[in-house]
Amino acid sequence: MKPAPFEYVAASSAADAVEALRRHGDEAKVLAGGQSLIPMLALRLARPAALVDINGCGDLLEIFARERAPLLAEALRWVAHPPIRNRGTVVGSIVHADPASELPALLLCLDGEVVARRRGGERVIAADQLYVAPLTTSLESDELATAVRFTLPPEGAGWGFAEVTRRHGDFALVGCAAVLALDGAGAVTHARLGFFGVGGTPVRSGPGESALLGRQPTPARIGEAAKAAAAALRPDGDLHATAEYRSTVAATLASRVLAAALERCGKAA
Repeated sequence: MKPAPFEYVAASSAADAVEALRRHGDEAKVLAGGQSLIPMLALRLARPAALVDINGCGDLLEIFARERAPLLAEALRWVAHPPIRNRGTVVGSIVHADPASELPALLLCLDGEVVARRRGGERVIAADQLYVAPLTTSLESDELATAVRFTLPPEGAGWGFAEVTRRHGDFALVGCAAVLALDGAGAVTHARLGFFGVGGTPVRSGPGESALLGRQPTPARIGEAAKAAAAALRPDGDLHATAEYRSTVAATLASRVLAAALERCGKAA
């Protein structure tokens, strides 16, 4: 199929893009990498009246990374297939809000936030306030996501990441990420456990984290935390996997990534 007719706006700066979004409101879509949007346009699942292309916005092209972000580096290896991954964008993936995508879950695990700009100012949206429903965020129609910020874990924190897919590069049936930090006595002082592919939005597991905080992360306790986390999920079933399958896999992956995070605690990235 071909996309429905739309007005094409080639923005040269973030300010240009914000002005275009203000003019068109709910009828506009932002084109960044386009790896998710273009197929939706072709299938007419999305029918915007205007397409605001931000690829020419030089002030939106910067990526700042540091050595202490190995979880991000690991997760990015699993994002789609190389041609798609190389053309896609970090901010675009995060605000596209696909519940089976890796980066939205990492935004939760790393206490991230999105900077949203509109005419007259900008605001910062915390990760736990961003995701509303599948492919839906709390961004307003006249707001442009201009940056994403991740909070680096405590010094010496360990991390783990795993997902199950039908083929490498496909959307995850279930995925999980974890970050752990310990005090001098070996008790957990920082715990983050996030899931994707298990519902309408990425999920940060309060029950799983609470089961570990302030305690020694023994194998038995890690297993208990993984089970508590999975029990609190409400996954959907579809033609790829049943809800029961997703719950079972979520518990298994949570146990694995927590064990991997514990193994890495105190080690150099």
